[in-house]
Amino acid sequence: MESFTPEALTYMLTQYLLLWHQALEDPAGAQEGVLRRLLGGYARTEYGVQRGAPEVETLDEFRRAFPATTYEGYWPLIQQAMEGGCGALLYESPLAWAITRGTSKGESKFIPMTPTDMRMRASAGRALMNYVLGTRKVHILQGANINLNFPSVVGTLKVGEDELEYGYSSGIYLKHTTSSLIRSIPTQEEIDALGGGKAIADWERRFELAYELGKGENITFVGGVAPTAVAFGRYLRRAHGVYPKDLWQIEVMTLGSVPGINTKYAPRLRAMYGPVDIVEIYGATEGMFGQQMDKQRAWVPNYDLFFFEVETGEGVKMLHDMRPGETGSMVISTPIFPRYKIGDLVRAFQPPYYRCIGRDRFLTRLQYWWEALVMWEFDRL
Repeated sequence: MESFTPEALTYMLTQYLLLWHQALEDPAGAQEGVLRRLLGGYARTEYGVQRGAPEVETLDEFRRAFPATTYEGYWPLIQQAMEGGCGALLYESPLAWAITRGTSKGESKFIPMTPTDMRMRASAGRALMNYVLGTRKVHILQGANINLNFPSVVGTLKVGEDELEYGYSSGIYLKHTTSSLIRSIPTQEEIDALGGGKAIADWERRFELAYELGKGENITFVGGVAPTAVAFGRYLRRAHGVYPKDLWQIEVMTLGSVPGINTKYAPRLRAMYGPVDIVEIYGATEGMFGQQMDKQRAWVPNYDLFFFEVETGEGVKMLHDMRPGETGSMVISTPIFPRYKIGDLVRAFQPPYYRCIGRDRFLTRLQYWWEALVMWEFDRL
């Protein structure tokens, strides 16, 4: 980390988080500005022009022009972009192609990552920076992060005469961005050098690399995917007879990818990593949509970056208009996808707090209440 005085660092973090915090004070105004900005981008694509993006003036017009669409609905346009016809869906050429860790009807989804999209993914850093600003634990940034990210290159696809590389969004993001505040061990290049395999043996090689390079280092935080952090802790115990808490004094974990990070995952994580603070991030391969802001065990949206709607039993409404206790299916507009049905169910608490409770499936609500009963949670923040 570069050397900053506490005052300079506090000022820098405050400015870094300013737009997010301002948007939380006026979500309706922030969302109106985001919609105007997104429409300007859509108007530069063939899809947007066909849908009349240049003429859209109101939210109702936006909804009529761009029906909420799933990945399958966008797939023909994504295929065109993969074959070189980027203008069909994109107004910028992709920097990289990401695949999902989950599946869509049994297959990974391919998501283009553009320069604008990549800059917006910097919001993943808000989780840690907001924590440091709120706790004044500046020394955390003087340490390092154990990098448990997925590889940025997993394989290639034959597209015409060309080979198209693809990988996981977390690794791609780290590979294409740098920060003077964060040092990761191993580097993404060192992870990628091990190959893009997804078998248990492949992950054990990555975990062993993190262990070997991290020994003796000042590891103060961990970011990434919650199940991978659990798997790393189990690997260290099985392979070396230690847990992460035996090697490092980790103070905070910023984790995402699955529901229940601050509830059902927290006991396992603290058993392996010690009395850490856990900060939840809500994101997907398509973008980083929100992060935990304080001690309340829920995330708050990036209202200044993405446009959030939700399909509820009362119809489509803005995310910030949901009532506490209401559940609905997320529809998110990004620089790439207008009104994308991401397939997540979210539950509203007191503004501005939300939780993703799982995928938009029949049994998800029932499972949420069953787990709440078992853990005696019942919508407790």
